[in-house]
Amino acid sequence: MTDVRSARTGGADYRPMTESTLAPYLAGFSEVAAILDGVPQDWKVTEVGDGNLNLVFIVRGPKGALIVKQALPYVRLVGDAWPLPLDRSFFESQALITEDAAAPGLVPKVVLFDAMQALVVMEFLTPHIIMRKGLIDGVEFPRFAATLSEFMAQSLFKTSDLYLPAAEKKKQMAVFCANTELCRITEDLVFTDPYRAAKLNHWTSPQLDDIALELRADGPLKAAAQAMKLKFLCHAEALVHGDLHSGSIMATSTDVRVIDPEFAFFGPMGFDVGALIGNLILAYLSQIGHEDEKGGRDGYRAWILKQMVDVWTLFSARFVELWSTEGKGNAFTAELFADAASRAALAEEQARYMRALFDDTLGFAGCKMIRRILGLAHVADFESIADKDVRASGERRALRLGRDLVVNRARFANIDAVAAAVVAADATR
Repeated sequence: MTDVRSARTGGADYRPMTESTLAPYLAGFSEVAAILDGVPQDWKVTEVGDGNLNLVFIVRGPKGALIVKQALPYVRLVGDAWPLPLDRSFFESQALITEDAAAPGLVPKVVLFDAMQALVVMEFLTPHIIMRKGLIDGVEFPRFAATLSEFMAQSLFKTSDLYLPAAEKKKQMAVFCANTELCRITEDLVFTDPYRAAKLNHWTSPQLDDIALELRADGPLKAAAQAMKLKFLCHAEALVHGDLHSGSIMATSTDVRVIDPEFAFFGPMGFDVGALIGNLILAYLSQIGHEDEKGGRDGYRAWILKQMVDVWTLFSARFVELWSTEGKGNAFTAELFADAASRAALAEEQARYMRALFDDTLGFAGCKMIRRILGLAHVADFESIADKDVRASGERRALRLGRDLVVNRARFANIDAVAAAVVAADATR
């Protein structure tokens, strides 16, 4: 893994790329020319970025295509009034490389990282679409649950103390612990701003004015959200993606990939699992605004709900399987559990561990749901609903359920109980 101290991004020659300047710059990299073929004059560059932070280009050549992602020195969603370090591109490239080693083929391959221009060149995924767009359009992705559960189990387990020697884990942590600015964004936008009168907060108004005020005055919710924030700050369990939602997944009917890990850091595993499950719940509750008639998306709702249940069920089973068969790290030293009685005791401890991870998952899911409705960056699942009354009705149900997941996370017996709560919340429509 690259030493972060030798990977300083940007400098006097840094310039935001454009469709006209990118191809000549990339011509200096043999790895790029080998994939695209031809000369820069033959390459077609198209800017396609629609995210909150970066420039994204597709570069097509006679024989191939690539994605180029360049960090900007500010939050694109807000502008240069919110400066942001360029080195997030370094952390993204390192996270992709680490994730690909742990879960091969489930993230795009990195072709190169260029520190001077803070850009990552990577595999172009086609005909993949952003999964969030598919969820809005009612598209089913048959490989979703199996792929995401495998990705999370492999990437989280293989960067944890259950798998890595302590010295190697600390070495990796030393790289990602410098990703402080993006962690700070999460600390503020997910765990703090929704519960105070933050300048950048917004919501569907006036429809949600009352519940926004109510949640800002909700002591038990604020205390529970801050407990989740403390876990985010203190529990360096594994390398987490840090922003694992349906907008960070590209999929077809046969292939699913995870993208955009620039928020990666060593944190609580449940943050990734919870972010994914929380976004599936938002997708479910937003279907009211995407159906042509009442009940028109009931079949699709059932599919989304099954994905949520399957993601947790498959993930938890696979994680424990990896722990039992490949647990060679400094935690739970394997040789201590060679006899039957010790293995039985280990199985009991694994069950307790997964229960704690489940509680974390629900707490983080609820925090993510609330922040996507009352905070800065919302989700297209709801934002694309033109009728504000319809949109707000789904958002209100999501806020109520999100609160329940945060405050009462330990009361849900299992993922089926969560699914039942989702159905009950939606039944009030």
